[in-house]
Amino acid sequence: MTAGGAVLALEMARLRYALAAGAVQNGVARARGDVRIGGEPAKPGMAVRPDAVITTGRGAELVFVVGRDAFMARANSRIELSRDASRTVLGGLRLVTGALLSVFEPGKGKRVQTATATIGIRGTGLYVEIENIRTYACTCYGEAELVPVDAPKDAETVRTRHHDQPRYIYPKGMPRMIEKAPVINHTDAELILLESLVGRKVPFDPKAYP
Repeated sequence: MTAGGAVLALEMARLRYALAAGAVQNGVARARGDVRIGGEPAKPGMAVRPDAVITTGRGAELVFVVGRDAFMARANSRIELSRDASRTVLGGLRLVTGALLSVFEPGKGKRVQTATATIGIRGTGLYVEIENIRTYACTCYGEAELVPVDAPKDAETVRTRHHDQPRYIYPKGMPRMIEKAPVINHTDAELILLESLVGRKVPFDPKAYP
């Protein structure tokens, strides 16, 4: 196991212990490094409103829960949450910089926005990362509609069971607006952790995959 893998395993064990003890609820489950929510330093147990602005600094990471959705924000990220039409619960978010792994409540439609893509999801595991001018999006499981901001007619709906159809989504001027991509920078272990924080399990058999 690599040093990074050992650290992740230790952090997962700590979070599982907290979950079993009833200590992990809505809000911040873990904050590492310079993490701010609405400009305030994040700390475990801190509430995360469904219209919060979240930033993470170099080497930082944030694990948090909003309603029945759970998230893991990578370093150097800016995430702008937005309420739904009722103004009471999370309706979606904008990823401005960085990367975000998310698991969303089944049956509840939400939108993830980047500079080049609008991603409509419903009960989906989703990893999104901003790469220079393009957006990387892996629908880890479930269904997502990938819509290029500059070419909505080129939208693609993907249905996956286990990271089957990662995509790059480009701005205008590129030969293709959506292109196949590899699986990068997120793991099944992280998805399992996030789903456990909201009392769910991943919809695939972890033992079936290395």
